[in-house]
Amino acid sequence: MNSASLPRIAFLGIGLMGLPMAKNLLKAGYPLNAWNRTRAKAEPLATDGAQIVGSLADAVRDANIIITMLEAGPVVIDVITAALPDIPRGSIVVDMSSTRQSEAQDLHTLLAKQGTAFIDAPVSGGVLGAEAATLAIMAGGSEADFEHVKSVLAAMGRPTRVGPVGCGQLAKLCNQLIVGGTLSIIAEALLLAQAGGADPTAVRAAIRGGFAESRLLEVHGQRMLDRNFVPGGQIKSQAKDMENILIAAQVAGVKLPVSSLVTDLYRSILDILPNADQSAALIALEHMNPGKRVGTASDKF
Repeated sequence: MNSASLPRIAFLGIGLMGLPMAKNLLKAGYPLNAWNRTRAKAEPLATDGAQIVGSLADAVRDANIIITMLEAGPVVIDVITAALPDIPRGSIVVDMSSTRQSEAQDLHTLLAKQGTAFIDAPVSGGVLGAEAATLAIMAGGSEADFEHVKSVLAAMGRPTRVGPVGCGQLAKLCNQLIVGGTLSIIAEALLLAQAGGADPTAVRAAIRGGFAESRLLEVHGQRMLDRNFVPGGQIKSQAKDMENILIAAQVAGVKLPVSSLVTDLYRSILDILPNADQSAALIALEHMNPGKRVGTASDKF
């Protein structure tokens, strides 16, 4: 398809995830306006063909699809509110940030008043998934709106509609519940192996291929053994997600005892290692067990 016939995209938020996501849209031929509060972070996209803009108004006024990939719900709401006067009627806003379900619903209400559609479409897969365009994309919105943006989302990963507006965020929280809980269990397993006298590297190798096998054990189990906490996903992001999981559970009227414990684990190192990879759940566990440590390598941040 000729790029002239493709919708123009405004991509707002060029961070660790936003940069490779925007690159993949450009590779797919989409014309793209790139905006970030710190303009320098968006500049690398110029070599890929993006139009780097300095203001929200310039980013959105000629866009058919506006994608946000920002730090948290309040930031998304602030940015969209500021851009609102210049968002074209009939366009679609797709928020791919991780926010609360209620925040997605509030954005939907705000945008609907001026005839702008909204989809919440958070992602999972981390920076590696963003770079490889293999992100799991969980979309909440009408079937018609989802079909309208499905091919755009497919340039960044595997989009699935999971329900009406807000359900994308709910699905992401379900994903992060599993991620956060599994990472904490992997950390416990490796620490127990080490403390009990076994070789944790050999234990991980021994259990792989059995029922305990997972992508998390493969990638983050190795990170823990290497003590490589250079961020992909970050402690502050996982902690935020765990807090939002508990809020969603309260709204839904369900008790999630394991999630409550995992939330406390991430809270315990949020102030000291906010930017470390989420596999630093291992460090939080070690702090609870003075004198116990997995491996002899130095920590890498």
